[in-house]
Amino acid sequence: MILTALKSGELARIVAIEGGHGLRQNLLLHGISEENTVRMVSSNRGPVVLEINGSTIAIGRGMAKKIIVQK
Repeated sequence: MILTALKSGELARIVAIEGGHGLRQNLLLHGISEENTVRMVSSNRGPVVLEINGSTIAIGRGMAKKIIVQK
């Protein structure tokens, strides 16, 4: 399932990132990589807000749709 399908408060593990080198590098700079566990904070409007490794991070919806997760 894609990251944006998660509801607020749900936990999931990132299993794949479907994007090129630039996207992967940008996400890695935010601390987002495969095998990380994330908690959805908000995905209603605007950017997608996640909690990962104790930090809260906002990423664009287009980027979030390229992240595949498993509950």
